Amino acid sequence: MGVLTIIIAVVDMIIALALVVLVISQEGSSQGMGSSIEGGSDTFFGSGQARSKEHFQKRLTAIFAILFAILTVVLYLLTK
Repeated sequence: MGVLTIIIAVVDMIIALALVVLVISQEGSSQGMGSSIEGGSDTFFGSGQARSKEHFQKRLTAIFAILFAILTVVLYLLTK
């Protein structure tokens, strides 16, 4: 294995771990017990901030998923 292959593999693993953390940290659409324990973030003053945080997490998750897919294909092609 070349140096480039090792670097891409390490970056791919880091992105995979970050993707798992991002997916786990997102709230579900039904919010269930989580909102009662946290106290609910949709108060009068905090609702816009909560929506922007959720939007940022969803966008970051999509970007990391695309990067993970691309790097995995590139890694496959380099080791073939």
